[in-house]
Amino acid sequence: MQPYDLAIIGGGINGAGIARDAAGRGLCVLLVEQHDLASATSSASTKLIHGGLRYLEYFEFRLVSEALEEREALLGIAPHIVWPQQFILPHEKHLRPAWMIRSGLFLYDHLGRGAFALRGGRSSLPRSRRVPLHQDAFGAGLKPEFDNGFSYYDCWVDDARLVVLNARAAKAHGARILTRTRLTNAHRARQTPPAAASSDAAGTWTLTLEGIDGHEVQQVSARVLINAAGPWVQRVLEHEIGMASPGKVRLVKGSHIVVPRLHAKSHAFILQNPDRRIIFMIPYEREFTLIGTTDVPLPPSSDNGPDGGFVHPTASAEEVAYLCESASRYSATAITPGHVVWSYSGVRALYDDGSQNPSAVTRDYHLLLDTGSEPGDAPLLSVFGGKITTYRRLAEAALENLQRWFPGTRPWTLTEALPGGDFHGRSFTTMLEDLQRRYSGLPPLLVARLMRRHGTLAETILGNAKSEKDLGENFGGGLYEVELRYLLANEWARAADDVLWRRTKCGLHMNEAERRHLDEVLPAMLQSVACNTG
Repeated sequence: MQPYDLAIIGGGINGAGIARDAAGRGLCVLLVEQHDLASATSSASTKLIHGGLRYLEYFEFRLVSEALEEREALLGIAPHIVWPQQFILPHEKHLRPAWMIRSGLFLYDHLGRGAFALRGGRSSLPRSRRVPLHQDAFGAGLKPEFDNGFSYYDCWVDDARLVVLNARAAKAHGARILTRTRLTNAHRARQTPPAAASSDAAGTWTLTLEGIDGHEVQQVSARVLINAAGPWVQRVLEHEIGMASPGKVRLVKGSHIVVPRLHAKSHAFILQNPDRRIIFMIPYEREFTLIGTTDVPLPPSSDNGPDGGFVHPTASAEEVAYLCESASRYSATAITPGHVVWSYSGVRALYDDGSQNPSAVTRDYHLLLDTGSEPGDAPLLSVFGGKITTYRRLAEAALENLQRWFPGTRPWTLTEALPGGDFHGRSFTTMLEDLQRRYSGLPPLLVARLMRRHGTLAETILGNAKSEKDLGENFGGGLYEVELRYLLANEWARAADDVLWRRTKCGLHMNEAERRHLDEVLPAMLQSVACNTG
């Protein structure tokens, strides 16, 4: 069998982004994910596309500038799952003086505009400004003693869908996506006779892959191997590949809580705490408020077993109490652990830059290339760190590192919309209004939710539906049979959690009986979809 040009280990945002970029350059790509796409860190973020205002305090100017440019890029290629979000920063003089905040926001505004202007554009988001919080428009949800603050804009993202859409785009360009498949061994295979070793492309990687049920084992080969395993990056190097890691990972757990909506306005809050950490309070899924995040150091991945405990980490009682206390310092409604309707945690794999404070560890990415010990050895590229906002630039940088093996390829992902994002310059509001007119017999909120999840592909799901009965079984929480079948057939969903918490957030709007029912009917539904799709 002809080797793949590129094999990528890890189906989070970095792996999916690299797969999309590489496949669009004409490379033969394989992506391997041991669980579901976005099943770990990439679905457990604060769900922001942002420059990272707080990173300016750590002088991360290059990272912030690149992230602000990417914020604008993602608004362009994924307008259905990325949208502007206003943030209000209440001012507390004893934590940070006003001049410091004004200077930081001025820099934030101009780093974004300056970076994007290099390509002939400008930021589409409003500038920051000082605002009075005693006016309900800005102070809604806050205690009355906070009377002054600042307004600025970043963007919100459906993080798990961003991963899935990148994987779908990669597949559309010819990539092979294998989920629930684990890498068990990888080793370099050198060509014979030895004379061939003078070629950069002489060697390949031989990979042994195993289905997580242990029944399906296969071997594939690839000219280049990319380790984008996130929290597992160091473990994959040391165990499955069998080499010393060239870089160290700092594992930091971040937890979030979800509570009933704290105010009816659309703005979010960025809150300063006495420990100088930042907490966000963000409107979430219409009915809720998302509060996060924490920074809890974890031991190295090699100390945590095969899965490292990274697939389903949980928020500790201490983290929940910390977030409740931090938010309650500002919120007009006191928040207690009893208000929490859902919580989630993710493990961020940060490049170890020696910082003692977990919040100060760089969020920048580092790409480490290993070319082996012999001429012609197949290369290995390992991805350390990174943030969801800059995944597209990370993918471009990864392919730039591999130009020696794939000469003549060029960046392209800036201009092609992700699946469902082909709005052709029209606004989300305009597109939604058109869709709601076409499907006037359906609840407007249902159509809006489908538009937010699928963009222009919502029409593919709805088809000729005239009323709710045309959508099949109603599973609750806004999930209908037509969408469920679509997710199973087109987006690698295989389990109830894949659907309820990653492809959608319908699980948050369901009761336990409804979630259990979906889990019970899903096996038969999967079999039916498999038969219909051949």
